[in-house]
Amino acid sequence: MLDLMDGAAATITPLPGRLVRHSLTAGAWVDVLPGWVSGSDEIFETLLTDVDWRAERRPMYDGVVDIPRLLRWYGRDDRLPHPALTEARDRLSAHYRPELGEPFATAGMCLYRDGRDSVAWHGDTLGRAAREDTMVAIVSFGSPRTLLLRPRAGGAQTLRLPQGHGDLIVMGGSCQRTWEHAILKTAKPVGPRVSVQFRPINVA
Repeated sequence: MLDLMDGAAATITPLPGRLVRHSLTAGAWVDVLPGWVSGSDEIFETLLTDVDWRAERRPMYDGVVDIPRLLRWYGRDDRLPHPALTEARDRLSAHYRPELGEPFATAGMCLYRDGRDSVAWHGDTLGRAAREDTMVAIVSFGSPRTLLLRPRAGGAQTLRLPQGHGDLIVMGGSCQRTWEHAILKTAKPVGPRVSVQFRPINVA
């Protein structure tokens, strides 16, 4: 379970020189920066209490099932629920613009309430991510969960990337088309976690 420390103000640390890039197959890569947002307890509490989380359902097989997590999506012109998230998006845009060629625009958020909440293997291939290289930046708040990645073509070992309180992971290159990622269910006692995913426009 996450032990929150009261009173610490959020601080976003610099990106240059601290990100570690892992080159994958087929032109995909992942950048990792643990503890990018320090003192992020206030952000986490704001996300838990102030966001109007939505339970959604989706067709599966012969019925309709609950999506095993709560969701909220913010468009390019929507105000984010905490100013530090706006700063984080702006810093990511400034750092990756030479490589990405455009800013991060939207913010999708997922609330994993406990170990029973999850997201199945998938790539973010709605919109132009199905045919173009792009980036998805994920900042985590709350209890740690593990992001798994595996190549769609098979044959390579599954990567396990722990995501803790304030950690940053950026998936880039062909990652959304040629690799899949997931947060699987766990029987271990874990508290809530919020995943904030920054994307360019028309990437979902």
